[in-house]
Amino acid sequence: MEAVFSAVFLLCFALSTGVHGDSLTVLQAPEFVAFQKGDWPVSGEKIPDLVALTMGFSVQEDLAWPGLKAGPLFQRPRANVLVVVRGVDSLALPQNVASYPLENPVPFTMDSVAETVHSLFAEDTPVVLQLAPSEERLYMLGKANAVFEDLPVTLQQIRARLSQDGSVLASLPLNSLSRNAEADLLFLSEVQVLHDITALRHRHLAKDHSPDLYSLELSGLEELSRLYGQDSPQYRDATAILASVLQKFGQDVYALYGNSSVVEVVTVKTFEAPLTRKSRSILESKQISNPGSPYNLAYKYNFHYAVIFNIVLWLMIALALAVIAIAYNLWNMDPGTSYILFHIPASIYVVRKIRASIAEGEQLEKPIVTPCSAIANMRAGCESRGKASAAAAICSVPDGDVGDGVASSGTSSETAVQKCGP
Repeated sequence: MEAVFSAVFLLCFALSTGVHGDSLTVLQAPEFVAFQKGDWPVSGEKIPDLVALTMGFSVQEDLAWPGLKAGPLFQRPRANVLVVVRGVDSLALPQNVASYPLENPVPFTMDSVAETVHSLFAEDTPVVLQLAPSEERLYMLGKANAVFEDLPVTLQQIRARLSQDGSVLASLPLNSLSRNAEADLLFLSEVQVLHDITALRHRHLAKDHSPDLYSLELSGLEELSRLYGQDSPQYRDATAILASVLQKFGQDVYALYGNSSVVEVVTVKTFEAPLTRKSRSILESKQISNPGSPYNLAYKYNFHYAVIFNIVLWLMIALALAVIAIAYNLWNMDPGTSYILFHIPASIYVVRKIRASIAEGEQLEKPIVTPCSAIANMRAGCESRGKASAAAAICSVPDGDVGDGVASSGTSSETAVQKCGP
């Protein structure tokens, strides 16, 4: 009985792994983009947000996924390359940084990331390339028009490129693959595009500060699986060829950007249609987003609001603390000893002190001149000159006249000076 239960459990486990075998593999990543190894599943619709975070951009909703750690603020990779392989759930890519299971594999685009790159680095004209060779779907922006001018994008151009010199047909072991079969040529055309992208980008490499974005979708394996089956030798040979080509493609791109690029590979057996559920409001009221709405709806904030709010908040706090610290130090500053505002040499300070003390001493030693003292001085001067008559005239002035006031003393002084003259 236990053996039966074990067999049923193993069968269910095998079926579950076969259904959920899609994966996200990080082939190359710089040291400052830290991917943690683990079995944390990532949703297919979150792949664009994951790419945006690896390039250092903000996203509208937080990605609650522990596989990617926060990196440095002022470092971003120079390029991000995402390759989506349809028709296979996993590839043998032994040289990788990390690999994660992919759940809910719905179709996604990198248009939001491309718009962010173009809006932030419009003056630097970064390279933005989105290509699906099997569908002949191409989107180029910035320098991509000049860099990949010679890149074959249509199936007719790619097949013509396979017949030229330097094509991948001369270096790949085709084995069971045929050069004349339609599905085989589609797969080989996608391999040729991978080779030409690295060759053309190396020729027009420009060292600028704008990050580049590549998004490639390969569906050649899906066509081979539909035509030959997954157990066919063509499918197995194509899977082995694509794994080796992608491994080399990741190494070339990583070296091309100076070990500062992220290369991811998403393998999806088939894309699922996104599950949506339509609901009807009970009140059947339309949501009006204008400010004058009668339903008092909140304003629609931009997703940069939180970042700008934190920058302004902490800047104001830092300025307030700086003002408080400066005011406190100025209030408690001693101008005589502080060398911050009054930086004068010690010798000049000593000279000024000596001059101030001498001036103060002269004022203290200088006698106070009164009318009586002035007349006494004049009498002494007249006597020393030998003019006794003038001295007697001056000395005969009564003392009461001296005390009459400043005017009388001034007149007596002038008279004394005139009499004592030559």
